[in-house]
Parts: sequence; structure tokens; C-alpha cells
Amino acid sequence: MRGAEEETAGAMWEKCPNCGKVIYMEDLMENHKVCPGCGYHFRITGRQRINYTVDEGTFEEFNGRVMGGNPLDFPGYEEKLKSARDFTGLSDAVITGTGKIGGNPAVVCAMDGFFMMGSMGAAVGEKITRAVEKAIELKLPIVIFTVSGGARMQEGLVSLMQMAKVSGALARLNEAGLLYITVLTDPTTGGVTASFAMLGDIILAEPDALIGFAGKRVIESTVKQTLPEGFQRAEFLLEKGFVDAIVPRHELPGALAGLLSLHQREVTA
Repeated sequence: MRGAEEETAGAMWEKCPNCGKVIYMEDLMENHKVCPGCGYHFRITGRQRINYTVDEGTFEEFNGRVMGGNPLDFPGYEEKLKSARDFTGLSDAVITGTGKIGGNPAVVCAMDGFFMMGSMGAAVGEKITRAVEKAIELKLPIVIFTVSGGARMQEGLVSLMQMAKVSGALARLNEAGLLYITVLTDPTTGGVTASFAMLGDIILAEPDALIGFAGKRVIESTVKQTLPEGFQRAEFLLEKGFVDAIVPRHELPGALAGLLSLHQREVTA
């Protein structure tokens, strides 16, 4: 099976699902997989996210071999995990490490939506928790890029427990006076949204990213009301104060560098 990045490497053209523009693949990749016509942000892998954001040659991955098991003996789960690992080349749905953004050192976590839709199981929770603990140990800020379909149903309660586990680690980070920045990408939903995705000191989002807990139809059937168009998109959340800023992908390295630099000056002053 070809990997997530290889799947598009052999194609010469890509059609934008938003405006219909046919884009030469090389141009699309050079533009960080953003449509040059309408600005639509294609979904990207965790590796691409790091390559587009972290200073070249500075990223050092850690805990790359942390893997989850099948705590509930869920039928066929081992096969799904193996398929996802073969497809992405990852142990699970997040990459963690240290690197520099605009020369500013930080711990970086990049979730990968191509690994079982970025769902959060025990391995994801463990890797992010360890990353937060590493940030505390090194006295560094942490940046987490989220993309997730939520808790991983095959792990049941074990998956849900990761919400509290990561949130507890982030509370210790806060007590240490260290900066936590989240970047919400499309889609960030479910238990990830309900926990660490929305706990950032600064919360950024990519344009038009889907951000929410439950789906629109579930919410409408529960509250018995028709919800406004686009109510779970980044722009609506910015308007309501849940997001601090919407930053296009090609501007993210500069925006993050500015925030990290400002924090670094504040800490060292």
C-alpha cells in the first residue's frame, strides 16, 4: 500500500474541491497544498505539517515507536492499526519532537489525519503527554497541531481517559509558567476538541477548519433547533471568541515565530 504522501506524489494534477480549479501538483506542493485560486487548504500529513512549519534540519523526533494495543480485543482492530501504520509510516496518529520555529526552540506535536482520521487512542494520549512533560523538563513552549475525528471507538473508555491524562499534563505545564499554543486544523472534533485542543493559552486555526464536538445533525436533534450555516467553522468560532486568530498555512511559521519570540523575551526579561 502506498503511503499518504506517496499517494499524491505520482499524480500530476489535483482538482480543488472548493472552486474546481485544476492545479499542477508541483505548484500545489510548493504552495503548501493551498489552492492558488481560492485559498482552499487541502489536508496534509503530520510530516508535511512539520516540514512546512519547523525550521529545516532542526526537528528531532522522540517517542516515535510508542504504539497502542487492543485493550478491548476489538475485532479487526490489529489489522486496522497495521494498515494505518503501513500507509502513514507512523506508529500512531501523532508525531512529537523538538525543533525551532523562526529560530525559537519549542516542543512540537503534529497530529496526522491519515492515521485512522487522527483518532485518539492510548498511544496518542501517551505521546502527547510525554511531549508536554518534555516541554516542562526542558522549560520550552509547546505547539500542538490538532486534526482528529475524536476518541478512537475501538479503545472505548481507555481512549476517553486520554482527555483527562493530557489535560492534567497541560495543567502542570501551566503551573510551570510555560506557553501552550494550539493550531486547529480541518477537522478537529470530538474528544480532542473537548480537551487539549481548546486549552491553549493561544488558539489559532487554519481557514475554514471544521471545529466542534458532536456533528451538526446530532446537535440539531438534541436541541431541536436549526443551527446557523457554518457554525462549526473556524470563522464562526473566531467571531464567538473560541479562537484567537485564523492564520493561513503559509503565514503560520511567521505567526508562531512571533508568538514564541515574544514569549521568550518575556520569560528571559
